[in-house]
Amino acid sequence: MSEFDLATPVADTSHPLQSEIDQEFLAFRLGTEEYGIHILQTQEIRNYEALTRIANAPDYLKGVMNLRGVIVPVIDMRLRFNTGTDHFDESTVVIVLNIKGRVIGMIVDSVSDVVTLSPSTIKPAPELGSTFSTDYLIGLGDIDGRMIILLDIEKLMSGPELGLIAA
Repeated sequence: MSEFDLATPVADTSHPLQSEIDQEFLAFRLGTEEYGIHILQTQEIRNYEALTRIANAPDYLKGVMNLRGVIVPVIDMRLRFNTGTDHFDESTVVIVLNIKGRVIGMIVDSVSDVVTLSPSTIKPAPELGSTFSTDYLIGLGDIDGRMIILLDIEKLMSGPELGLIAA
């Protein structure tokens, strides 16, 4: 007899939110909205510094930076999500992600904190029909009335618009 009972479904823990345990998210701001990405996809947080611009790149691809010998494309998430202008101040940071072995930077207005969410505090993303794709949204996290939009950053970065990671 197998050690697994075939009648009992086994949770798929390959996706960060599929387990029944609390999850940690890095919370950050874009304009007036707060977003979160799974903490395990974050490599580091850096102060914003000048980037090398790439010719004919979309507006939201601000350029590349040299991170200890690795050339890293940097996306301005404010422009990508239409949440504000691309102004830079002392709170502007680059979150360096490591997704499927690919290093990518994303510019955000500021980093708030690391939040822990239980599965019961994560609500599914709303269905918005064909006017707006919510494929890269995991859901909405609620922390004492504070709503955090949880992103599936892997889907977003590998989607047809960005295509920075092979699907």
